[in-house]
Amino acid sequence: MSQPRHCLVTGANRGLGLEFVRQLLAAGDHVIATCRHPGRATALNTLTGEHPGRLHVLPLDLAEPRTHAELARELPLVLGADGRLGLLVNNGGVLHSGERFGHVEPAQLQDSLRVNAAGPFLLTQALAPVLADGAVVVNMSSRLGSIASVEGFNTPTYAISKAALNMATVLLARALAERGITVIAVSPGWVRTDMGGKDAPVEPVDSVTGLLAQVERATLADSGRFIDYRGEAIDW
Repeated sequence: MSQPRHCLVTGANRGLGLEFVRQLLAAGDHVIATCRHPGRATALNTLTGEHPGRLHVLPLDLAEPRTHAELARELPLVLGADGRLGLLVNNGGVLHSGERFGHVEPAQLQDSLRVNAAGPFLLTQALAPVLADGAVVVNMSSRLGSIASVEGFNTPTYAISKAALNMATVLLARALAERGITVIAVSPGWVRTDMGGKDAPVEPVDSVTGLLAQVERATLADSGRFIDYRGEAIDW
């Protein structure tokens, strides 16, 4: 990178989001980390002390569009008059476990769609004015959102919401193309986090290292693609 970027990461208080923050800070970037309860984000607040002036922790609830608007109003104060986001990582998400056919709760489906699909779409729309021309938007999808890869009735509300996020990615890619903004959907792999579980084979540091490598090599020709953390295409 020729100069530090301003980056924003959602769901940054744990798991992959926290690892994104760590690696972006290590690369010299300026990071805005968002989560629902900044006061409880112990790891983020520790990092703030270790990187004075380069990490800001702000509140955001992906399921509540009013908080998107509040974040959009506050960002110019953090970025400065001429500051723009060079990277937006829509990482925040929710997974409802234990679902089985015949017993899928409407509230869980609605929550999954609000957080995993509508949230990233509406947030990107709200933050578009502060995205730099040529910026990159990363939507954290999942191979479980690939319709072509479905093998059973597994995590239905999560899978449905991630498939919807993939469509949102393509639509955002078309909407932002004239500004040279690249929008990609990525699968981080099965990662050993609170969401992925202790049996997952991929370490967070390896997943995020791979994902950031894809960000660095992404061009406008990649906008609207669905890839994994190794850069391999995933069927829709």
